Amino acid sequence: MLQVRNIEKYYGSKNNVTKALDRVSFDVADGEFIAIMGASGSGKTTLLNCISTIDTVSAGDILLDGVNIAELPSGELARFRRERLGFVFQDFNLLDTLTVEENIGLALALNHSDPNAVRRQVGAVAQKLGIGDILEKFPYQVSGGQKQRAACARAMAAGQSLLLADEPTGALDSRASKNLLEIMSEMNSGMRATILMVTHDSYSASYAGRVMFLKDGRIFNELLRGERTRAVFYHEILDVLAVLGGDVSDVI
Repeated sequence: MLQVRNIEKYYGSKNNVTKALDRVSFDVADGEFIAIMGASGSGKTTLLNCISTIDTVSAGDILLDGVNIAELPSGELARFRRERLGFVFQDFNLLDTLTVEENIGLALALNHSDPNAVRRQVGAVAQKLGIGDILEKFPYQVSGGQKQRAACARAMAAGQSLLLADEPTGALDSRASKNLLEIMSEMNSGMRATILMVTHDSYSASYAGRVMFLKDGRIFNELLRGERTRAVFYHEILDVLAVLGGDVSDVI
């Protein structure tokens, strides 16, 4: 689904250049759940921004379903982002003036999709995520967990190829964090959602099937969960982070 090929990203002027990404290459298969970890300044958020088309690469290629994002004209980027990418935000980003149903179907409505088709797609995704009975309510009328599910449903409703999450649990308490991670895990296992999540938190990363570790703009190591339990995988992640070094508060 996603192919990242030798991408580089530079910031700064001619006399003061910072290399944020240094020849990063990897593939993401359809239905994978991948976490990207690393200390502050390792390049993990820059990498996600380049994949999400929020930023552009200085060199290399990013292909999503065969489309080279790095070569898309600026006029096509917004539409590509809306149609092919889903985003999971830590603060939900739901609009209180729209119902839950309207929030979930927003991207489809912006694409001028047939209203009946929008209603069917929204209903199908909402049922899978267990919120089919709150579609007529407004966000301020539902619980935090239901808001999380609505935000995730919105990310899936338009049939987006790839879900991107940048520190999705960063501003949440432990209970809300666990709920969101379990929802994302459900989306991955039950709906075959392909997820790429940047996180500094080992517990969050342990929900993924693969964890990539960045250091100084390069892939330092990666772990595959396989058949191991999440608890065992969590401790293996901690072991890699200990070798990775850096400020413990940044990476654990």
